[in-house]
Amino acid sequence: MASKLLRAVILGPPGSGKGTVCQRIAQSFGLQHLSSGHFLRENIKANTEVGDMAKQYIEKGLLVPDHVITRLMMSELENRRSQHWLLDGFPRTLVQAEALDRICELDLVITLNIPFETLKDRLSRRWIHPPSGRVYNLDFNPPHVHGIDDVTGEPLIQQEDDKPEAVAARLRQYKDVAKPVIELYKSRGVLHQFSGTETNKIWPYVYTLFSNKITPIQSKEAY
Repeated sequence: MASKLLRAVILGPPGSGKGTVCQRIAQSFGLQHLSSGHFLRENIKANTEVGDMAKQYIEKGLLVPDHVITRLMMSELENRRSQHWLLDGFPRTLVQAEALDRICELDLVITLNIPFETLKDRLSRRWIHPPSGRVYNLDFNPPHVHGIDDVTGEPLIQQEDDKPEAVAARLRQYKDVAKPVIELYKSRGVLHQFSGTETNKIWPYVYTLFSNKITPIQSKEAY
């Protein structure tokens, strides 16, 4: 296996199971799972300059703009120059993809294609614990006690944008923004699309794809 560092990105709409796939890839191949949402929460909690900028948009219910999220992710990537990594939630737009281009070349981009109805069902069954960002799904990852976080015992909430009417708008918006990013990586020959309604059925294909690029540290049957 080449000793070159692996640079990968996972794309997919809200509710596509990105987080689950990322965790499995990270555990199976020893990659750092770099989630833009996680870094945003950390920076907001720590009151960093970029965290405070992001917070102003989030509090107004606006998307964090490209220049803020790009600045945040560039500094995180700068600290991980010697690690294999997998980006989740970035790049979301063409502007972000072009910024990423300036610092590295991607080896693999995965996009998850999940039917609209499946996403709608999954998202409307999603509850979160806001302070930690822990996500529960009533179907396949329910809390031990309904409406209560497993770790802290605090109440869970359903986000406004996980309510059915908001979900449709979010998915349409994702599609519009993601399309040029997907086209860009497709034209470079690094894009791999996986379709289905169950993460467990998609997983073996994702595992095989990564195995061709980097030696696994855990077998795919570990799940």
